[in-house]
Amino acid sequence: MSRLHLFLRPCLIRDQRLDLKCLVHFLLFTRILGPSFGEVRYILPEEMQRGSVIGNLARDLGLEVAGLDGRRARIVAEGTSQLCELHTSSGNLLISQRIDREELCAQVSVCIRQFQLLLEDPLQAFSLVLDIADINDNSPVFAAREIKLDLVESTVLGRRFPLESAYDPDLGTNSVQEYKLSQNDHFSLEMSTQINGNSYPELVLKKPLDREAKAEHVLKISGLDGGNPVRSGTASIYISVLDANDNVPVFSQRVYKTSVPENSPIGTIITTLNATDFDEGVYGEITYSFSHLSDKMGGVIEINAQSGEVRVAGVIDYEEASSHELDVQAKDGGGQTSHCKLIIDVVDVNDNRPVIEIKSASANVAEDSKPGTMVALINIYDLDTSSSGRVTCSISDNVPFKLVSEVKNYYMLVTDGILDREIQREYNITIAATDAGSPQLSSVQIISIVVNDVNDSPPTFTHTEYNANILENQPVGTFVIKVTAQDIDDGSNAKILYHISNDTNLELPSFLTINSDTGELFTSRQFDYEQSVHFKIKMTARDGGKPPRSTTCTINVFIKDENDNVPVILYPVQTSGYIAEDMVPIEAPRGYLVTKVVAVDADSGHNAWLSYRIIKATQTNLFMADLHTGEIRTLRTFMENDEPKQTLIVLVTDNGRESLSATATVSIMLGDGLPILSELFEFKDESQDRDNLTLYLIIALSTVSFLFILLISGVCYFKHCRHGYVYRSTTASLPVFPTTYCPSGFTDFSHCGTLLKDDRYDPFLTTGSWRGDFRFGSNTDTDTLKKRSAAYQKNTLRRLSTDRATLKVMAGPPHPCYVVK
Repeated sequence: MSRLHLFLRPCLIRDQRLDLKCLVHFLLFTRILGPSFGEVRYILPEEMQRGSVIGNLARDLGLEVAGLDGRRARIVAEGTSQLCELHTSSGNLLISQRIDREELCAQVSVCIRQFQLLLEDPLQAFSLVLDIADINDNSPVFAAREIKLDLVESTVLGRRFPLESAYDPDLGTNSVQEYKLSQNDHFSLEMSTQINGNSYPELVLKKPLDREAKAEHVLKISGLDGGNPVRSGTASIYISVLDANDNVPVFSQRVYKTSVPENSPIGTIITTLNATDFDEGVYGEITYSFSHLSDKMGGVIEINAQSGEVRVAGVIDYEEASSHELDVQAKDGGGQTSHCKLIIDVVDVNDNRPVIEIKSASANVAEDSKPGTMVALINIYDLDTSSSGRVTCSISDNVPFKLVSEVKNYYMLVTDGILDREIQREYNITIAATDAGSPQLSSVQIISIVVNDVNDSPPTFTHTEYNANILENQPVGTFVIKVTAQDIDDGSNAKILYHISNDTNLELPSFLTINSDTGELFTSRQFDYEQSVHFKIKMTARDGGKPPRSTTCTINVFIKDENDNVPVILYPVQTSGYIAEDMVPIEAPRGYLVTKVVAVDADSGHNAWLSYRIIKATQTNLFMADLHTGEIRTLRTFMENDEPKQTLIVLVTDNGRESLSATATVSIMLGDGLPILSELFEFKDESQDRDNLTLYLIIALSTVSFLFILLISGVCYFKHCRHGYVYRSTTASLPVFPTTYCPSGFTDFSHCGTLLKDDRYDPFLTTGSWRGDFRFGSNTDTDTLKKRSAAYQKNTLRRLSTDRATLKVMAGPPHPCYVVK
């Protein structure tokens, strides 16, 4: 009950009776808002005395009064003046200054002010709401305390004269509720309602006026509010009875119709009104005015009260109103009035530019859009009329777009051709609209349209064919070549992944690995030049479009030789278990051909060029080995003290950067009685050999230079004039031997080594002649070759033992002999 009393206490009046309005207000708020945690709401009437208690805030919030001072409790206003304060000793909320509801909230029906109760240590905040109730503290007031009316004694009965309403800032029942007129015989008071719903009093003539009987009437009008107690305000009405005004002003026309161009300068005369009054004196003096002229029109058109000229007073805009109908009254000095209607037609001029409004637009359009695809919907119009409102529009030239109109004032911007993002990625389309007025006015709007990419372009390699070189025996992961492809598409459509095609040979992709992002190729195994010198693969570049597009290129991989093979001795056979001995006549002269060391190298080019020299001999000055052919010849004639059995160790060295070598052991027996074959005798002076060697070097250098120039010319020719070429060996003059087997997936380009793939080979013991040749049967296996060579020499030995004349037709060293140990 204390809390209820707290809220109802402001509603008590002096005799402890509840104010009904305050009670209803309280019930509405308590019903709608209900209890609020952390918030106290007080309903209090305005105009309470300063220091009045609103309520005990500490009790209502459940706070201890003793701790308010210690916690620095205080009331904080939010954006308003400080209307209340806290008495910390008692916890009461007090009025700190005069509260005038009309000053705070004017005519607002609910007047609420928000405050905060702040406490410290600990910090707490409570919401405090003051609902200020209206009381009847204002009396109705008339704007004019004296109202003067001049009425002609001939005024007809029932004539109504509107009066000003009284103003009361209070609300509801506390505002003006009724009017009362002082007692009299000629007038009564009636209420009328305006369009906005406000009521106002009208004075009504009930009894004819007689100036001779009473020339002036003084009345009192009172405005009463509905408060308790009732407040009122009064005004005096002075009515002067005038002599009869028998004639009213008469307009020359009941309706005046005229026109004025829009945007006419201020002061332009629109028309002149004319009214006449046959009365004389003040009754014949006429003043002109507009009846019920709105505030808006009051700033546009004005009338001269004496002359009746209607002039432009502001901006006349045809687009706001094409015509104006105004009521004009003419009033004479006796208060008689007459009315006419003034119609002003506004003439449109071309003062508005065409309006271009983009109703909807797509900032992106796919490049594969079909012609006629709508990109934007545009509304183009002109606020002017007739020819000034007719609009023609156009767009930029040389763009694959056009405007299509199917509905008045609406245009569709559609594609009018094939879009290609790779040619043009964005279009800035200028839309121009021009009206047909004079002078013409135009507007421009720019629409930016981005062409979205579609995957319509495949990747393109910089070359259709690439050549790569790699040394044999390189470790796994060695970089080979990097291929590059470009895609003129955009985004994911241009993201390229590289793959090795395996549509031709399933083994080839295992030779190389590829970085799918960069196109770099690496070895996935070691290569052997002796197995293959060249192979080709196909590379595929695939973009990230949906569906993806791809292209291929060919990569020729050439394996370069490395000196990784040791020379192999073919003759004499170096098989363990037996030693082959060659016989030479003891009468052999100087330069006699004893035998020939035959060796081969599986490498190619310079790596396969072999040189021979004797590194150990039974007698050092007896035999010599030809550096290039391996022929063993005598340096002098044999003498009696020479050993009958000579052993030579011949070092065979290749011409590689880091040369490799092998040794051959040659056993020579000096035979007595053996015939000397003239075909095996060929010796030259060392000085002559040196001169010839110098000549040969000069010729070789010139030949190499010429071949180099020819090679450069050929490469340029094939690079620019041919799409492909066939690699051919330039070492046909070298000794020819069978190659090792190459897989079927490779393309063999003329192995350049001393071992070539052939069905037969002919190692010669002498250069440039067949006379001293050993000829072996065909076989690709070296061991078999050695065996057949040994067998062939054995057969030759038997033939030598039976018929010495056979030596002239044999192609072998004289008196070969094999001793098996």
